[in-house]
Amino acid sequence: MPTPQPTAVPAPTGVPLPASPDPVGIERALARVAHLVGRVRQHEHLMAVAGLSPDRAAAAILRHAAGSDPLGPGTPAARLSVEASPVTRQPGRLEKDGRVQRVPDPENRRARRVRPTGAGPTAADRIREVNLRGMRVAPADRPPEDLRLLAELFPRMVGDFVARAEAGIEP
Repeated sequence: MPTPQPTAVPAPTGVPLPASPDPVGIERALARVAHLVGRVRQHEHLMAVAGLSPDRAAAAILRHAAGSDPLGPGTPAARLSVEASPVTRQPGRLEKDGRVQRVPDPENRRARRVRPTGAGPTAADRIREVNLRGMRVAPADRPPEDLRLLAELFPRMVGDFVARAEAGIEP
């Protein structure tokens, strides 16, 4: 199979950013994606389209909780690669909204696990569907081979970055 050639990726300012096989170009592209996806305005827009109101941390926890076994106390933070403190109050908010319920942890009597209730998976599905709409529209004019390569390589690359982040960064 021929090696894909780098293509110019237009920046919002109209200045092309060349796709690059080097780590600097990859890091820049990932930083831009992370910035765009993590913007508060973007989250608020997605929640409005989905007809929901959870903040970013609560929405992420809801998506992780839906379709899984009850999450242990540290699991949401570990899956989001963040410290536990920013996410500890989110299950209470989601529980108050009727989207999750806290259940006893069978391995630790003092701890509670989070599992979605009837409204939780429905809300998580709405969040996912709104996100998927954007994922379908943004690359719509790309050739199918580009999309196939992205679908193959991106999850592997993210897995590599997550593994490295969890192992720690060497000085």
